[in-house]
Amino acid sequence: MLTPHLSDSGGWRQAHIGHWLRLALAHFDARVMALMAQHPAVSLGLSNLVARGQVGAAHIHITRHLSSGGSRLTDLAERAGMTKQAMGALVNQCEAWGMVSRAPDPTDGRAQQVRFTATGLAWLGAYQDAVAQAESELRLGIGDEVATVIAIGLEAYGGQ
Repeated sequence: MLTPHLSDSGGWRQAHIGHWLRLALAHFDARVMALMAQHPAVSLGLSNLVARGQVGAAHIHITRHLSSGGSRLTDLAERAGMTKQAMGALVNQCEAWGMVSRAPDPTDGRAQQVRFTATGLAWLGAYQDAVAQAESELRLGIGDEVATVIAIGLEAYGGQ
């Protein structure tokens, strides 16, 4: 028998801010990916991968966290909050797609630098455009003031 505070009545498991944040992020990311699939700067091959759902949230970690001048794999993994092995698998896939390349790190012969290729830099620019458009659509949908309050609150909460 469930204790009263653990009951299923009221749907509390789907009616809390964490749940709404997860749904909002999934919606926002899906919109960004839909925009990416149609962006003229994205190569046809990558566009098709996005449209078929082959490029996902995990791949966006590279887009969000890879420095435009290149990053070591360990630094990239740390910024993305992933293991080096998981990031290495994503980098391998993105390298096969032509988005990134690896080169020896000039400051450490044991390390490698991951860098955006020209295709990857075009992808990064398209990502910037898609995020800006998705955010604009969000602001139109819920109002600029509400979006600003949410952004300020999430920034404060996430920076804890």
